[in-house]
Amino acid sequence: MIDNLRLDQWQTIAPQLKDLFRTKENNSYLSILPTSTQYARNALFAGMMPADIHRLTPQYWRSEDEEGSKNQFEEELLNSLLSRIGVEGKLADSFHETKGETLTTVVYNFVDMLSHARTDMDVIKELADDEAAYRGLTLTWFEHSALKDLFEKMAQNGGRVIVTTDHGTVRVKNEVKVKGDRSTNSNLRYKLGKNLGYNTDEVFECLDPEKFGLPRPNLSTGYVFAKDKDFFVYPNNYHQFVKYFKDTFQHGGVSLEEMVIPLAILDAK
Repeated sequence: MIDNLRLDQWQTIAPQLKDLFRTKENNSYLSILPTSTQYARNALFAGMMPADIHRLTPQYWRSEDEEGSKNQFEEELLNSLLSRIGVEGKLADSFHETKGETLTTVVYNFVDMLSHARTDMDVIKELADDEAAYRGLTLTWFEHSALKDLFEKMAQNGGRVIVTTDHGTVRVKNEVKVKGDRSTNSNLRYKLGKNLGYNTDEVFECLDPEKFGLPRPNLSTGYVFAKDKDFFVYPNNYHQFVKYFKDTFQHGGVSLEEMVIPLAILDAK
C-alpha cells in the first residue's frame, strides 16, 4: 500500500519491475470520498465504509476535531478484517516479518511525504515544476529506493505482490471561498461542519453523509468537496493563503487524479 500513489506515477515506475515480475493484473478502481488517509485508508484496511467503522468499532475511529493521528488503528482494523474472512496475515514494518504469513501488508509513505514536501520546500517545487517533472522525480526516487529493494526481495522469495493505494493527489489551481467555524477541518479539498458557507455551484455537496458511507458527528453536519483543480480558502488571510497553496498537490476532493487509483497483481518470475 503506497500512500498517495497516483495512477500515472505507478505507470511510470511499473516498467522498472518487468524483469522481476509477471503482471497478472494491472487495473484501476475508485477511491472513496473524502480521498484522504483518514477515510480512504482506514476503509481499505477495515473492509468497511467510514460510517460503519464509526458505528461498529468506534474505538478505532478518530473524529476530525480529535488530536493525534487519525489512522493509528490500521493494524487493529486489518486484523479484524482478516479474522472475518479467515485469512492469516498481519501489518508489518519490514520484510523479515513476512515469513510464514499468507498475507502481509506493508504501508510505504514516501510518495505522500514527497507530495507534502513539494508544498513546503522550494527545492522540491523546482524539481517537480509540472506533472511530467513530478512523475520523473517519483521515478528517480524509486530507482534508488528501499521500496525497490523490497520488491527485489519479494521476487527472490517467489512471492505475489498486490500494489495499491488509498488515494491519489491533484495539482490545485483555483481558489474557492468557504466559511466555517473553529471546528471546521483544515483539509483544502473537503470540509465538514455544521454551518458551512459556500456557493453551491462551486462545490460537490453532501448533505446526507450516510448515503456516502460517512460519519455524521452532528445531525446538521454536511460535507463539501472541491472539484477538479479547486481548493478551499477562508476569507481571512485570503491572498496569503492562495499564494502559498496554489500549484501544490492536494487530496481529499473529487478529481480523476485523486479517485482513479492503481491495483496491480504481480507474480515473481
